Amino acid sequence: MVTLNTVNNMNKAVFFDRDGTLNEEVHYLHKVEDFVWTEGAVEAIKYCNDNGYLAIVVTNQSGVARGYYPEEDIMTLHHWMNADLESYDAHLDAIYYCPHHPQGMVKEYAIECQCRKPLPGMLLQAQRDYDIDLSASYLIGDGERDVKCAQAAGATGILFTGGNLYEALVQGIQKK
Repeated sequence: MVTLNTVNNMNKAVFFDRDGTLNEEVHYLHKVEDFVWTEGAVEAIKYCNDNGYLAIVVTNQSGVARGYYPEEDIMTLHHWMNADLESYDAHLDAIYYCPHHPQGMVKEYAIECQCRKPLPGMLLQAQRDYDIDLSASYLIGDGERDVKCAQAAGATGILFTGGNLYEALVQGIQKK
């Protein structure tokens, strides 16, 4: 069930960076067995589910363009994430990823695009797909590119510097 923002009947969202934010940093993570939730990640997603925010992942995955792993590995990992969240009565509403990198080795992905953070393409696509009020939404991530992406889309950026993700998210929302 999606709770609507009562001010303008548009949805609000929390966009989560994946690597280093939702999961422990693993260079070019693409295997389920290497995935470990960060402290408070599941609780942060559940907070969104319970408080009227869509929980949406936006992640750069240049390992595809670099030829380190196929796009199917990302899909498998993302399906597993949502399946694991079910055991906590939580879920992600959507997952967007950018498989591109201009210096990639796989020709079809070796492009300049609008979806690679800090550009706002993934947020803008989610806005269209889910009727999201970006001014009432947040992006939490572990890099300046995440904050810049949020700003470029008109959302509020929250820089996650480690610790408990749930606490960082709630504090970031309360600041606004």
